[in-house]
Amino acid sequence: MKKLLISFMALFILSASAPAFAGTHGTNGHVSGRSVGAAALSLLIWPGIGQAVNDNGYEKNVTHAVLGLTGVFRIWSCYDALVDRKGGVWKNRI
Repeated sequence: MKKLLISFMALFILSASAPAFAGTHGTNGHVSGRSVGAAALSLLIWPGIGQAVNDNGYEKNVTHAVLGLTGVFRIWSCYDALVDRKGGVWKNRI
């Protein structure tokens, strides 16, 4: 019963915070062979590499590379490279 309650609370917290992330700035590009390769590089090697392959700006590349020190940001950077997202928050860096 305790595990069920903890699982329910975790699910509730995640679902309550989802609308905050729904309005991310920027526009998605198209998934292509290049963006799939960039996503793989972002996930497996380093997040800034995937952004550079997609021809994003210098600030975005550096921000992704520095934030790539956290393991969680690799997943976001992989998604960002996969959909070839242009723009973003924090002056188009994330």
